[in-house]
Amino acid sequence: MNKCKKNTPENQKHIQRFLSAFCFGDIYTRSGLDLKSRELLTLCILSTLGGCENQLKSHVRGNLSVGDDEETMIEAITQSLPYMCFPRTLNALNCVDEIVPESNK
Repeated sequence: MNKCKKNTPENQKHIQRFLSAFCFGDIYTRSGLDLKSRELLTLCILSTLGGCENQLKSHVRGNLSVGDDEETMIEAITQSLPYMCFPRTLNALNCVDEIVPESNK
């Protein structure tokens, strides 16, 4: 997130502040779900939206950092398939494949 803020043009930094305050301040810090559950849900939700591949890749990394493996992410994306259709499912799987190290396969 700090890298995004640093690389953001000055006239767009307010968007990064909004994102940090709302998504990561108000929503992501809630205590109803553990971090691992929130990361997996975020992966699925971004997958259904389409056009969010950069953010999706970031959350593939986030899932790996909280202990989710490739198989867990693939199963979650598969479970979401009826709601997001094949093109977005394939895009999401491509993001997972791009980020998960070859040694894990």
